[in-house]
Amino acid sequence: MTFSLVARCADTGMFGLAISSSSPAVAARCSFARAGVGAVASQNVTDPSLGPLTLDLMEQGKTAPDAIAEVTARAKFMEYRQVLAVDNSGRTAIHSGPNSLGIWTQAQAENVASGGNLLANDGVPQAIVDGFLAASGHIGDRLIAAMRAGLAAGGEAGPVHSAGLKIVDKVSWPVADLRCDWTEDCPIEAVATAWDVYQPQLDAYIQRALDPREAPSYGVPGDE
Repeated sequence: MTFSLVARCADTGMFGLAISSSSPAVAARCSFARAGVGAVASQNVTDPSLGPLTLDLMEQGKTAPDAIAEVTARAKFMEYRQVLAVDNSGRTAIHSGPNSLGIWTQAQAENVASGGNLLANDGVPQAIVDGFLAASGHIGDRLIAAMRAGLAAGGEAGPVHSAGLKIVDKVSWPVADLRCDWTEDCPIEAVATAWDVYQPQLDAYIQRALDPREAPSYGVPGDE
């Protein structure tokens, strides 16, 4: 019921992921990223504990392939799970259990991996990877372009209702964590609209956290 990608920007070291599903609030359960470590999507009959576990293993020095192999060996019911990871060297790995739902498949390249289940066709993840690699600019722009490419390639077999985008960079919290938890319209476009609004303010929000004395005006009444 989900298609997603995890990615690393080779120029900046930022990590990000984007995800969409017919289920509600998919990003709340399935998206995980840690600055300097990597990004993980845990989906298909979701076990949210697999995201932090995979990130912990990569933070301890394991590559994405080694971390996914260990998670697959250690965790229960992995035949139902789909887990994607990218590490701080751009290596990628994917586990797709044989009990993944409907049409399921995966695609990966350096710095980007995509997977999905209950897809309209088996070309969707490759379209997502190609969309990310063909796009330029901020990793957030590239993530949106990739998800649009996946949707154009067919997306999920039915309508999607939720989506999310998460980006981490240097600090301990996500520098962007945008979600559409339910809509009858296109949630990917809802997140894209939120990103268009948020991106110009991203650096200011980081600065306000690190040192508000150097932050730009808040632009609200009373901020003289």
